[in-house]
Amino acid sequence: MSWHTKRKEFVGVVVSDKMDKTVVVRVDRRVPHPIYKKHIIKSKKYHAHDPNNECRVGDVVVIRETRPISKTKRWVVVKILQRAKSPELLQETPQET
Repeated sequence: MSWHTKRKEFVGVVVSDKMDKTVVVRVDRRVPHPIYKKHIIKSKKYHAHDPNNECRVGDVVVIRETRPISKTKRWVVVKILQRAKSPELLQETPQET
C-alpha cells in the first residue's frame, strides 16, 4: 500500500526570471463562462524553484507541486519544453534601400 500521492503538474510560460533560483510561471486554462458557455482563458501565476537558473523569459516549462521551499514557492521546474527565441534573432537586420 503506497501513501505517496501523485503531485500536480502544469505547463506554463516563464514571465519573470529576475529572482535568484526563482521564476514566475503563468499557467493558462480554458473554462466555460458560467452563463454564456463561451470558453475563456484564465491564467494564474506561480513562483517556481529553478535550482540551476536555467529558465529565461518566454520558455515553456513543466512545474510540479512540492513541499514549501519559501513563503511563496511550492512548485519546482521539472523540465524546459521549449526555449524562448533569443533576443539576437528577434532583431531585424537593416535592409539596404
